[in-house]
Amino acid sequence: MNQILYNKITSHESKEKSSKQIAFKLLFFGSSFLLFVIISSYLLNLQLLNSKDNTSQVIANNYNILRLYNTSLDGQVYNKNGQTFTVIGMIEIPKINIYYPIISESNDEFLKISPCRISGPMPNEDGNLCIAGHNYDNYKFFSKVSSLTNDDEIIIYNMNGYKFIYKVYSIYEVSANDLSPLNDDSKIKKQVTLVTCNNFNSNTRIIIKASSI
Repeated sequence: MNQILYNKITSHESKEKSSKQIAFKLLFFGSSFLLFVIISSYLLNLQLLNSKDNTSQVIANNYNILRLYNTSLDGQVYNKNGQTFTVIGMIEIPKINIYYPIISESNDEFLKISPCRISGPMPNEDGNLCIAGHNYDNYKFFSKVSSLTNDDEIIIYNMNGYKFIYKVYSIYEVSANDLSPLNDDSKIKKQVTLVTCNNFNSNTRIIIKASSI
């Protein structure tokens, strides 16, 4: 009688142990697959981002070569995925180590390539040159402009290679539909406005204002 009872208990424990092992294996393989998907997605996004950054660097290198041999350049026209765009100069911010071409107009595709002019004059002309750039939460494009402080330098080069220095005088946030930062400031003859997303609040934009010195 005891032997029969023991066999039943052993059999039940064996089945319970087997079920736990199966559940553990399913959990392990499920977690491993999920981790694989997450890592693959991250690496793919990183590859795409690096590809976009490489495109802007190719344009930047081309700009540097052209201005060595031609002192009277018009905006250079490029073609990407069937869309043509013009580069009107370069933006450099030494503090955050960025140096990118400025595309003359803005749309979703162009913003993936480089910072874009969204309104205002050409470099060093009177008015408010407004430049938008993506915030990728890393070191690329305008991801670190929020770390700028007053008196930091923003350098703009036109297509002839002339250098114009602007100093930051205001940093603030506005709602996503507030277009007032794009307006000219009558008190400032030449200014640059940088615009980027706030990844902590999708309803706001980070604004950096700088004036010519």
